[in-house]
Amino acid sequence: MDITKKITTFEDACKVLGLEPENLPIVEHLPEKDRQSIIAYYKLTIIARALNEGWEPDFSDCNQWKYWNWFYVETSGATAGFACALTDYAASNTHAGVGSRLCFKTRELATYARENFRDLYFEYLFIDMPKNYRK
Repeated sequence: MDITKKITTFEDACKVLGLEPENLPIVEHLPEKDRQSIIAYYKLTIIARALNEGWEPDFSDCNQWKYWNWFYVETSGATAGFACALTDYAASNTHAGVGSRLCFKTRELATYARENFRDLYFEYLFIDMPKNYRK
């Protein structure tokens, strides 16, 4: 079965990996404005791990393609909101613009994650942006 049919929620990803979705990071000791992004990042890493079905990026292998999502926010003129600039890849680039934990083995999986878990990406990447900027 296509993994994207099995994973449509964070809870689905946890089920695939044998994790309890209620077991979230303890963030009470962190500044309040950081808590939501830490939890969103955790959820995204679980989702990516489940979608990748055991695949992990090997940054020492310059022939292995790796895909990640890159977002931007348009705030001038007509509100475009929170949008994906591109789904990128790297055969040998090892910079950590988004981190290897949010890396996907195929462009299709990266695109699926971007489109279906947009709100989690938003919570992870941005601080206090009005919801009307979400596309």
